[in-house]
Amino acid sequence: MITDDLRTFVVSQLKTAIDSGKVGMGGNSTSPAATSLDVPSTASVTLTKDSSTENILEVKLSVAGSAIPGKVIREAGFFDGSELFGRESFDGVGPFSSTETLEIFFIIEVE
Repeated sequence: MITDDLRTFVVSQLKTAIDSGKVGMGGNSTSPAATSLDVPSTASVTLTKDSSTENILEVKLSVAGSAIPGKVIREAGFFDGSELFGRESFDGVGPFSSTETLEIFFIIEVE
């Protein structure tokens, strides 16, 4: 069992540590030893973090369609500097037009 104080502490540390996100066109590898996305794009990603409760952290990655025009995105991840903290591959979404925005949400729950 972990206490509520530890849950709050872990979420707080993650919120501080996570500083960037990436999206990519790959999505094949699901290895927990991965250090990057399979096929990262060079698109600029806006990262937003919010802890809605003491044990939940929401990480949102937003990408302007103008940064990924005509691309199909199949993976996303969030990082602490260059260290990959979390990655998810999914069925491809897109292609995107320059007027659209891609938003990807990660919900991290500490139990």
